[in-house]
Amino acid sequence: MSKLTGKVAVVTGASKGIGAGIAKELAAQGAAVVVNYASSREGADKTVAEIAKAGGKAVAVQGDVSKQEDITKLFAETQKTFGPLDILVNNAGVYAFAPLEEVTAESFNKHFNLNVLGLLLSTQEAVKHFGEKGGVVVNISSIVATLGIPGSVVYNATKGAVNTITKTLARELGPKKIRVVGVGPGLVETEGTAGFMESDFHKEIISQTPVGRTGQPKDISGLVAFLASDDAGWISAETYYVSGGNR
Repeated sequence: MSKLTGKVAVVTGASKGIGAGIAKELAAQGAAVVVNYASSREGADKTVAEIAKAGGKAVAVQGDVSKQEDITKLFAETQKTFGPLDILVNNAGVYAFAPLEEVTAESFNKHFNLNVLGLLLSTQEAVKHFGEKGGVVVNISSIVATLGIPGSVVYNATKGAVNTITKTLARELGPKKIRVVGVGPGLVETEGTAGFMESDFHKEIISQTPVGRTGQPKDISGLVAFLASDDAGWISAETYYVSGGNR
């Protein structure tokens, strides 16, 4: 029996990249997975199709997790399709890099509304669907929360907030049998980071990474699946960095 057989999972922002990789790995480990997406229906359907082809169970559910009404709908659809929730992976996020002099209120609000408020509201709703049996929340952070990379202060700040939320909610929700853990990827090759792969920034990151390469979604998804499983039943409040040793 696979580690997550019989479990129900929601992965936000799972139409591509790290989120899609996580959704596929959770399904491969036996979970029934809701592949959430905001706008890329094509990407979400592709992820679902790949899961089904491999013998897993998944459905795509649209929802912008920066909006309360979409969050409510997402978890209601999950309950209706697969039953009570066991796992929430807060992966949905946005990033845009800019130096301090180019920071705007619009950019700040866009980042924090999705990366922080959306994560909080999704977790708030998930708690209602975990029920007495408890559950697991995995928050996708980033190595930028500790590296402080120049030119990305707003994005970095959202991931620092995610780390604080992980630790705080682990303590707050522990009595309800809910574990809260974080995973902080380094630079991972996805559709969203394709523009970095031939840049000086990419070369600089590689030079600082002991493993000597950027990551792949599978480098992240395996850890998420472990943390979501009963094998990690005594792990909570921690954020684990998966960055090839670049700290």
